[in-house]
Amino acid sequence: MNGYYLKLAVHSLRRNVVITALMVAAVGVGIGASMTVYTVLRAMSGNPIPEKSDQLYLPQIDVWGPPTQQGGGGSQGIDYQLPIQLGYRDAMALVRAQRAARQAVMYAVSQDVIPPGGRAFRASGRATSRDFFTLFEVPFRSGAVWEGAAEEKRENVVVLSAKLADRVFPGTNPLGKVINLSNRDYRIVGVVQTWAPMPRFYDLESGALADGEQFFIPFSTAIDRQIPSSGSEDCQGVPTGGWEAHLNSDACLWLQFWAEFPTARQARDFKTYLHDYASEQRQLGRLHWAPRVELRSVTDLLIYVSVVPPAVRAIAYVADGFLIVCLVNAVGLLLAKFSSRVRELALRRALGASRGAIFRQCVTETLLIGLVGGGLGLALTAAGLAGVRTLLAAASRQGVPVSRLASLNVDMVVITLTVAVVVTVCAGLYPTWRASRVHPAWQLKAQ
Repeated sequence: MNGYYLKLAVHSLRRNVVITALMVAAVGVGIGASMTVYTVLRAMSGNPIPEKSDQLYLPQIDVWGPPTQQGGGGSQGIDYQLPIQLGYRDAMALVRAQRAARQAVMYAVSQDVIPPGGRAFRASGRATSRDFFTLFEVPFRSGAVWEGAAEEKRENVVVLSAKLADRVFPGTNPLGKVINLSNRDYRIVGVVQTWAPMPRFYDLESGALADGEQFFIPFSTAIDRQIPSSGSEDCQGVPTGGWEAHLNSDACLWLQFWAEFPTARQARDFKTYLHDYASEQRQLGRLHWAPRVELRSVTDLLIYVSVVPPAVRAIAYVADGFLIVCLVNAVGLLLAKFSSRVRELALRRALGASRGAIFRQCVTETLLIGLVGGGLGLALTAAGLAGVRTLLAAASRQGVPVSRLASLNVDMVVITLTVAVVVTVCAGLYPTWRASRVHPAWQLKAQ
């Protein structure tokens, strides 16, 4: 019977092409607008590391005090946001405390890659601890992270991304080879697979929507080589006195510190330690306000910094409203279409078709409209995302490559078609119910 209903639905839709085209257009345009915005919103607000997001924590320490009381006074009762980065002094204190089984301190760096016989180009990277790769489950294509001894001795070792490895050493295994970064030779110990969580939660200040790093070097090596940060620095002044002064100053916060705590109790214990550490710094005369610390998980941090701007959510609401308007128009067109066929449906009822059969016939027709409208919506979504990529091209040239947000993958194709069918069938329930309630005697007598 399903094949019979499908045949009737195709015949009915072909009989009135104009109304059919209007219904498909209403569904397709509404779905296209809504799913274009939803695709971007989904990428921006997704959980970047769902299997560990409740075990990874970033500490915050108030080293600047209240905005109106910098350098003195109390801060009790004053609410203000804490920076999500640390200075070198505090970061190193947390590293030496070893309160977590796994922890990593890091910052963004940029170096000139000088390939053999080729032209130099700039590449973004990260100076970090070796636990970084285990903390964030970075997949390796070959090799592994550097040894702890190499980190302690501040050796020139590097882990490359697959993209950079294939560019500098095409068709060969780069393990054990040397790559020149800003006129220093680094021994390649590993190559990681493509890895770029969205949003880039581990360094939100340097770009929540930025692409992944192309290389990784030991944090201790970068500090010893005095490699400056290429990421964002929160500063309240410009420290003078060179690199050592920069490391020991609280004027600029530029490091990220992450720790893994498998249980909530361990996280609470670490937050207590943070409070005690801040109290100790106050007793030493370094801080002049009541201790204020926070410890945020990945999901808490994304909410805290508002990775998804309110404007984007507002646009999503507008797109959903537009979809509702389109569906209301589709309902009106379905009512008009089924009303024009009332005598045909009455004749089928007179010949023995039940109300359920009429209902299933009309639902099949609505479902077919949803499928075709979903296909059109999918094409419009792809076109909309192409437009988004064009609009974001300027931002990409400025170092924020957010255009990869606007990508249509298999999941989004399935979601788009499913949403189109479901919302169209739901919108068509009332017209379908009306059509199934036709009284054959009244209609045939009127005829």
